[in-house]
Amino acid sequence: MIPYLARLLDMTINNGTLPADWKRALVFPIHKGSDRSLVTNYRPVNLTSVVRKQMEHVTASYLRKAWDKNEWLYGGQNGFRSGYSCGSQVIMVCENSAASRDKGDRIDAIVTDFSKVFDLDPHDWLLMKIAISGVDSRVVAWVRELFLGHTQRIKVGGQLSEDVRVTSVVLQGSVLVPLLFLAYVNDIWRNTE
Repeated sequence: MIPYLARLLDMTINNGTLPADWKRALVFPIHKGSDRSLVTNYRPVNLTSVVRKQMEHVTASYLRKAWDKNEWLYGGQNGFRSGYSCGSQVIMVCENSAASRDKGDRIDAIVTDFSKVFDLDPHDWLLMKIAISGVDSRVVAWVRELFLGHTQRIKVGGQLSEDVRVTSVVLQGSVLVPLLFLAYVNDIWRNTE
């Protein structure tokens, strides 16, 4: 089976297309707690093609390696990176703050909530950032194809909704979303240092 999957995945990258089944998701709302009557107390879980998820893993691995090799990602970015963590980010902030305080420098802090960033993100901006990161143009085309024509339906109880077109980058459960987030915010530091 592996040779057939490898061939299929190779074809999608070289042709820059995805099978229609890879662009459909079935969404199950999972209750997070508290009041069941509030929609905000549910987390959407998307079930998508297993083969597509494997391709996302391959693409994510490629992006990580390419960005590490090019040293494209901002060094202060600790989220969603191997060998980095929230803890390492906190330590870095504390060390930098202490060093600045010891020198008598002024310290300003800005906290930004990115929780809805991909709901509003124009796909073209994200694709442009990925393209200038030095990755293969076929990968950029493949990621672009992920955004086009993606649909989802919601299943609650035994009821299934009609297909609805997904217009944001957020594909819950996607392996690539954390890396795409890194690409999107990668240059934000340029205006803060």
